[in-house]
Amino acid sequence: MKPLTLFEKIWNRHCVLTEEGESLLYIDRALVAEGASHAFVMLEERGDPVFRPDQVFAFADHYVPTTSRAKGVEGIVVPEIRNMVINLERRARKNGLPLFGLDDPRQGIQHIVPPEQGLTQPGLVIVGCDSHTSTHGAFGCFAFGVGASEMAHIMATQTIWQRKPRTLRIAVEGQLGFAVSAKDIILTVIGTIGAAGGTGHVIEYAGSAIRGMSMDARMTVCNMSIEAGAGAGMVACDDTTLAYLEGRPHAPRGAAWKRAVDSWKTMKSDAGVRFNSEVSINAAAIAPMVTWGTNPEHVLPITGKVPDPGAVADEKKRAEILASLDYMDLKPGTTLADIGVDHVFIGSCTNSRIEDLRAAAQVARLGRAKVPAWIVPGSQVVKRQGEDEGLDRIFEEAGFEWRNSGCSLCTAINGDLLQPGQRCASTSNRSYRGRQGPGVRTHLMSPAMAAAAAITGRLTDVRELLQRS
Repeated sequence: MKPLTLFEKIWNRHCVLTEEGESLLYIDRALVAEGASHAFVMLEERGDPVFRPDQVFAFADHYVPTTSRAKGVEGIVVPEIRNMVINLERRARKNGLPLFGLDDPRQGIQHIVPPEQGLTQPGLVIVGCDSHTSTHGAFGCFAFGVGASEMAHIMATQTIWQRKPRTLRIAVEGQLGFAVSAKDIILTVIGTIGAAGGTGHVIEYAGSAIRGMSMDARMTVCNMSIEAGAGAGMVACDDTTLAYLEGRPHAPRGAAWKRAVDSWKTMKSDAGVRFNSEVSINAAAIAPMVTWGTNPEHVLPITGKVPDPGAVADEKKRAEILASLDYMDLKPGTTLADIGVDHVFIGSCTNSRIEDLRAAAQVARLGRAKVPAWIVPGSQVVKRQGEDEGLDRIFEEAGFEWRNSGCSLCTAINGDLLQPGQRCASTSNRSYRGRQGPGVRTHLMSPAMAAAAAITGRLTDVRELLQRS
């Protein structure tokens, strides 16, 4: 038989029929949050029920504030934000959907909670009303974001029409250097292939550096596949995947676990399979990375300097760099490590898992924050684990603010936002104009790098701090 990629195996298993170049795919899991209200309205207007309510999961994450939870939903001060959360919870209960609401001890970001609850499993097709649904592909599944009208169709039929994408294999081979993380890998990938480099493709990440990663790290890499232009990112299922899933609340148990494992172990690309495109990256050459512009493609090692648009031959690219430098208020030739910051955000669906918080705490214990710094765990489960490990005390003693779970400053639509002109060192996934508030300037980096920026007040090579400790 013809060798198949991991993506092709999952696609073939879920393809119901193909017509005129499009395939009808069966969907295993659908994830909705407050922003999916239009999808529910469409269903209500048509009088359609949710076809499989047990497989549509609702999460309060984008619109929840991360300050006090003492008053629950009623404690949300802004009426528009409060109503978004109330309406999600009302519709979830009306339709019988499993709900991870504001008062749920499992509450958190929709790309953090399903993996830790064992809902994300190899071989599945998972969709969500959020582009970073690609995160779940770290488990050897096909996961991607959809719009409101598509989600309405999925909730009504448990299927979706899709054109089959091409495949791109990115192999990261070798040993990562000191203090280099998964965030540095994916920022390097985006810097290498460009923000549109993965357009029309599903990326499979492979190579010894990827195989050596924890699940937390693999999720970080798959999360930002979207910023590389791809529709989804994937990593093959292996023993690391299985060890993470075993014993999770929604993972199979007993004989069902053994049957599942036998199936999941096939969720990898066959030997000798051909991808439409392939890219190879040397892990040892990756340094701690930081973005300087308004696009995740605008990224350099922390040892670098702001680029000179005059040195760029392509007129369109030169104009793009000029516009970015104007918005970011940066001058060509400025050393990145000389750029001061006004705020630090450690959180988001990219970097708010327990390993991210541990990495940040390792740096935070070396000093005291010179600027406001927020630690926003990805879920209440992560928050409690961090507190059990004493991470909250480390952060608070270093002057960081320990908050509740939610999307927070990554989206700035929940009351958590910065002021125009402020510069933020952030572990989130997007550095676009106004992403963290109108006129806010965002620099993306790893949790350890963000913590280093907090205790120095500027973009900092975290290796220098750790080597001195």
